[in-house]
Amino acid sequence: MKDTLKPGDRHVFRYTVPRERTVPFLYPDSPDFVEMPEVFATGYMVGLMEWACIDHLRAHLDPGEGSLGTLIEVSHTAATPPGLTVMVSVECETVDRRKVTWRVSAHDGVDTIGEGRIGRTLVQWQKFNQRLGEKIWFFDASSGWEEVG
Repeated sequence: MKDTLKPGDRHVFRYTVPRERTVPFLYPDSPDFVEMPEVFATGYMVGLMEWACIDHLRAHLDPGEGSLGTLIEVSHTAATPPGLTVMVSVECETVDRRKVTWRVSAHDGVDTIGEGRIGRTLVQWQKFNQRLGEKIWFFDASSGWEEVG
């Protein structure tokens, strides 16, 4: 990673919530989720916060680098119906070699809908994909996981 990312750096990201990002669509195979109201799902809100951090981080990465989510500490405090635009504000909190954390806040134009912290760890995609391939090979070779206990 370049040395350009600094604590205190800020970024704003906007996203208009489509119906497909509401609770019933999060796990459509779950009758419990399908019965819930069509409001922006917490899982999608967290993903949006991560997306805002990724968007901010992109300019600071070297070729072949990316990041993976490693910390999620957020609240979801207000419902957002489809059609509203959510503004996610992120502020870089810490940069510790490969680990970066942000303070995040999301607002739907009416309410603050969530806030907290997001952490991401930088990876070299080539190395990550190699390790992932080894894990998949190990899983296939062992014919699945055995239950322990």
